[in-house]
Amino acid sequence: MAQMTMIQAITDAMRVELKNDENVLVFGEDVGNNGGVFRATEGLQKEFGVDRVFDTPLAESGIGGLAIGLAFTGFRPVMEIQFFGFIYEVIDSVSGQLARMQFRSAGRFNAPVTIRSPFGGGVATPEMHADSLEGLVASQPGIKVVIPSTPYDAKGLLISAIRDENPVVFLEHMKLYRSFRQEVPEEEYTIPLGKADVKREGTDLTIVTYGAMVHESLKAAEELEKEGISLEVIDLRTIQPLDIETIIASVEKTNRAIVVQEAQKQAGIAANVVAEITERAILSLEAPVLRVTAPDTIYPFAQGENAWLPGVKDIIETAKKVLTF
Repeated sequence: MAQMTMIQAITDAMRVELKNDENVLVFGEDVGNNGGVFRATEGLQKEFGVDRVFDTPLAESGIGGLAIGLAFTGFRPVMEIQFFGFIYEVIDSVSGQLARMQFRSAGRFNAPVTIRSPFGGGVATPEMHADSLEGLVASQPGIKVVIPSTPYDAKGLLISAIRDENPVVFLEHMKLYRSFRQEVPEEEYTIPLGKADVKREGTDLTIVTYGAMVHESLKAAEELEKEGISLEVIDLRTIQPLDIETIIASVEKTNRAIVVQEAQKQAGIAANVVAEITERAILSLEAPVLRVTAPDTIYPFAQGENAWLPGVKDIIETAKKVLTF
């Protein structure tokens, strides 16, 4: 089994699907000969040709319109938005058109479009490149939103996303692209969308999280284990739809929970997770469900982002607050 970084696993997933289905097309800004700003599509144009892996103009709205037209004519587009902070330029195509297609046509048309995009902080990008805007699209009915935290999950989830008959926003945290390697099967495999993964089992408190915060939460769990505190860490993997069953089963076991996200408290999906827990499992709770998030401010310049982003210390402090309630 090969050792891959997340970016290599993502490239491999697209290679698998380009081989499997001649209707799969990969396009976006600089994804062709250049291989993408992070090299996620490196080598794919050379292997599959300029008709299937190609560059677009620097116009996100045009990329979205192209994906809509191709989906209507039988193709399975995989479009790249170079940074998710630019999603505003294409939001009508995503939320106003693709998300509504199946409902609008009474099920006669689907929109099998995968929208890949990097996001997330901690890598000193310029302004508007690091924002966690997943809550913006997760609030739109008709769209699935996937955020992997490991190379293995990234490959299996991206193959599932490309094969899905409905639009899927696939968000890739930039800090995780090359931060570690993991064994990833070279053959094809899928991970079902909408299914969370218990990354660490525990008995005293449940952490519900996703993306880069999965790794911060696992570090916090290791630290608290030294004090005899057992944390269960749930990686949502898909934030829309939520795997409510896994979340509630864990809360009913530990009776306490916190939700950790990189996005600001007013954004992201933590508030939705808290609401679902209180609606469905309030009688199992022995303390309020608290959140660990970034502050409700504009994302700071690179010099200040490490102080702004939530981390291990914040997670430990919040977990202890809930445990001693």
